[in-house]
Amino acid sequence: MKKIIPFILMLWLMPAMLVAQNNGQQQQSREELERRKRELQKEIDDANEQLKETKKSTKESLGQLRALRDKISARSRLINNINEEINFINGDINSAYRDVKTLQKDLDTLKAQYALLVVYAYKNRSSYDMLNFVFSAQSFNDAVKRFQYLKQYREYRRRQADNIVSTQEQLNKKIQSLESQRVKRSDALKTEQDERNTLEVDKKEKDEVLSKLKGREKELVADINQRNKDAQKVQAAIRAVIRKEIEDARRKAIEEETARRKAAEEKRRKEEEARRAAALAAAEKAKAAAAAAANNNTANNTPTPVPEKPAPAKTPEPAPEPEKPAARTENVLEATPEALALSESFEANRGKLPWPVDAGNIIEHFGIHQHAVMEHIQVPSDGIVIATNKGGAVKSIFDGEVKSVVVMPGSGYVIIIRHGQYFTTYVRLQTTRVKKGDFVKTGQVIGTASTNDIENTGEVELQIWKGVTKQNPEQWIRRR
Repeated sequence: MKKIIPFILMLWLMPAMLVAQNNGQQQQSREELERRKRELQKEIDDANEQLKETKKSTKESLGQLRALRDKISARSRLINNINEEINFINGDINSAYRDVKTLQKDLDTLKAQYALLVVYAYKNRSSYDMLNFVFSAQSFNDAVKRFQYLKQYREYRRRQADNIVSTQEQLNKKIQSLESQRVKRSDALKTEQDERNTLEVDKKEKDEVLSKLKGREKELVADINQRNKDAQKVQAAIRAVIRKEIEDARRKAIEEETARRKAAEEKRRKEEEARRAAALAAAEKAKAAAAAAANNNTANNTPTPVPEKPAPAKTPEPAPEPEKPAARTENVLEATPEALALSESFEANRGKLPWPVDAGNIIEHFGIHQHAVMEHIQVPSDGIVIATNKGGAVKSIFDGEVKSVVVMPGSGYVIIIRHGQYFTTYVRLQTTRVKKGDFVKTGQVIGTASTNDIENTGEVELQIWKGVTKQNPEQWIRRR
């Protein structure tokens, strides 16, 4: 019996627990919807701001097309978000409607029961009948029971009346909630329709810009080819700097190894000389002792056997040190404890590194992708291009040493900073505030972003390399 009681209690409490869990999940889903709605609205606002800036140019640009596409994408996701919200509201309306029906049914039942009680009370309204009912009992105990019955009957009538009032109040609240949810659904549907209308306007504007850009195909192709040439020069310069660092690190490692071997050889030579000197001193001491003994024997006329000459002590040859395997290219860059610690710290911050600019959005992603206008053309990207404020500050994303500051035609200033075996490269800078050999800290300003006159924005390109291998910067910087 004791084992059955907890099981019965669990069965009794389970429906309430499930309801509470569902309510919690529903509340969490609604909060997630609201959060996503705010984020999407911010994306749309940012795209509108970007579009406003690019429209200041005298002709259509890829920036306008990109901003319009970003806005269309964000608005489409916002419409889906609103539809999910409408589904939640519909669920609330259905639930409220079921509650209203249940409460109405309960109210009708209570009213019917109360009507019977009123009719019965009316028929027995005479106080004489009540007293007669009590005093007609066969015994005193029976009279007490009848009196208690009348008292309980009156209490039951009062409770029934209270239940009717309470149920009526709950019914009114549910009806009000139902009407509120219907108004909320109507507003959401109107908002969704307005967003759809705006989406159609954005799509038409995007198609117009795309059509005009396609009319400038030769100009765009020439721009693509020039950008590819500039990117190849930048990549060659970056690889040259990284290879030089690798060669310098390897040469330094060889020099340190040579110095270590030379010191070890010198130490072995000195130990060998010390051993030989000790052996020679021991032999001289033995010879002197033998001569002294011979002199004593001569004085006593006692022949002394001549001791055998001890064989010279052999010096054991030191075992040669085992050859160390050649270090990998990346490991050469971590040859020093400082470089190793910097590499490990850089890796530990993967996905948490700050952006190189305070405000901006990615307009060109890492890797090979289709051109925004001519989709048959594949455009490579060695890093990510970030649109920001014109002349905006560009900052180092991690502690490191500046290894190169050069000016590349078509790419502006290029700054390469080393972080152990990792390198961050900042391309398309208008000015620079650091020089080769400087040590920089995370967040330190190293230059300013270049200006794209056609799109009327600032631009900076961020590249991340591990040795001579390119990395996707979006996997290293934190999400916004």
